Amino acid sequence: MDSPHGAAVTAENFGLKGPRGWAFRGVRVDAEPGTLIAIEGPSGSGRTCLLLALTGRMRATEGHAEVGGLRLPKKLAAVRRITGLGPVTGVSELDPALTVAEHLHERALLQRRFDGSLRTLFKPRAERAAEARARIDAALDAVGLALDSLPKGPRTSVRDLERLEALRLSVGLALMSRPRLLAVDDTDLKLSDTERALAWELLRSVAAAGTTVVAVCSEAPDDALRVTAAGDPADTAGIAGTTDAAADAADAAADDVADADKTDETDTTDDEKGADDALAEAGRA
Repeated sequence: MDSPHGAAVTAENFGLKGPRGWAFRGVRVDAEPGTLIAIEGPSGSGRTCLLLALTGRMRATEGHAEVGGLRLPKKLAAVRRITGLGPVTGVSELDPALTVAEHLHERALLQRRFDGSLRTLFKPRAERAAEARARIDAALDAVGLALDSLPKGPRTSVRDLERLEALRLSVGLALMSRPRLLAVDDTDLKLSDTERALAWELLRSVAAAGTTVVAVCSEAPDDALRVTAAGDPADTAGIAGTTDAAADAADAAADDVADADKTDETDTTDDEKGADDALAEAGRA
């Protein structure tokens, strides 16, 4: 699948503090476009908060970062527009009640509504359908997900997918927006050694195609650029934060982002109506 140029990622003394302590602190990153970046650490160490902060979904409280030349925490909305989320618990999870085809169709409709020009919206239906089909096929090919290999083909429900199949679907959906940076949470969760190797092979292929990849994991592969939520790998105790501290920081940062979005010129009533229209057309309003 054709990919835009990846986003360079840099960070200096990057941190996020909540009511009960630091979710992460002192993070330093220097990654070229198309790099595979692994945020390594145990569950509850603030690694997901760092992932969301680097993609503009949370507001850092210390230091700064840049993604694709966009400075954080100032340019949250702009960073969100060039980044895509794969599976992130509580943020971009797949709906277990929907089929694979429904997820793909819905995402194609949303991409047409928000990524296309006004002229695109008025193209003949057959032409729009062909473009959506081409985008879906390219995404599936990029993640190696063959629909005919699934138990019920494209009509397979998400709840019936294996963990690795669900990961491929989530990444494929994210790639449909052609992001410059792809973020994936819990990359190696509940995977066998063989499946874990295949998951990293998938993310390497995305990075090799030009998209920068940031993946949360418990153990990073040797060829990835390793980052810890504590910043200094030798000083993780008492800095990365407990599960409670990370959760509190996530809540506080999410509130900050929500407040900032109220004044963001891109978050308009027309956009919300457009999302409702696209979801209704997909059959899940």
